[in-house]
Amino acid sequence: MSGAAAPSDLSGTQLAGYRLDRVIGRGGMAVVYEAEDLRLGRVVAVKLLAPELARNDVFRQRFARESKIAAAIDHPHIVPVYEAGEAEGVLFIAMRYVRGRDLRALLDRQGPLSVRQAARITGQVASALDAAHAHDLVHRDVKPGNILVAEGTDTEHPEHVYLTDFGLTKKSLSLTGLTTVGQFVGTLDYVAPEQISGKPVDGRCDVYSLACVVYEELTGAPPFRRDDDLALLWAHLNDPAPPLTASRPDLPPALDAVLAKALAKSPEERYDSCLAFVAALRAAGESPAVEAPVPTPTEVIPVLPEPVPAPPTWAWPVFGVGGPT
Repeated sequence: MSGAAAPSDLSGTQLAGYRLDRVIGRGGMAVVYEAEDLRLGRVVAVKLLAPELARNDVFRQRFARESKIAAAIDHPHIVPVYEAGEAEGVLFIAMRYVRGRDLRALLDRQGPLSVRQAARITGQVASALDAAHAHDLVHRDVKPGNILVAEGTDTEHPEHVYLTDFGLTKKSLSLTGLTTVGQFVGTLDYVAPEQISGKPVDGRCDVYSLACVVYEELTGAPPFRRDDDLALLWAHLNDPAPPLTASRPDLPPALDAVLAKALAKSPEERYDSCLAFVAALRAAGESPAVEAPVPTPTEVIPVLPEPVPAPPTWAWPVFGVGGPT
């Protein structure tokens, strides 16, 4: 089956008790609307999946199961899921409407972040991911577009970050199924090697994707940039990521080792949790950056001029020295 197509614009229509007002996001296999919950009179976000996804029995069953798990997770950095189901042949998820922008828009507007801001944002995402992993739920699609950045509470917490899209089921990626229903559709910039090779995944898959996001937060681009998808997949599987300091020489060199571990090809070589990765990121970010060596001062010994020799005796009358005046 070919790749799923996002549903057409349904603004102004009603679906499952929600009035779909306007499109606020669109991806390869879903459209997100700002909508009104007609039963409770509140503003919500409703994500509609491509109609052909509802016709895939495996996808539909896993969608229902994982949406139920996601709705049960009560965490300050996970967008609450209010309802998930199927209506008029379309799978939908209703969730809290978050006022703000996603990380993708923030990076496009602001450019590379400081280590402090990147760690502050990523720490909140890591907390959400580890909470999901504790419920045996792997996100599998951590990327800037799924990280929402809302206004924080004060100057110490300028951002409140939400992770979204837990309810979208994504089967393990395989080379023969990249464009089939239920697989990744769109960017492959953040996909872990074990997803590409079709191996079983756990929370360390999200560690890898989160590290790709951190790399982009700090440099302005994901770690691997290639001309086509096949070359990009090959890079994730085989190529080491360029060190951060190659693009940002102002960063502490200790960050290179942290990102290299988080981006290891083998899950066993990565950090065991997302928060462990962020803790190492913070510690490395506080280490000093490389500074140009300061030359050791050397003692300067003044060289005294050699004394002027006395004139020869035959010249004394000229210089008025020696002899009678």
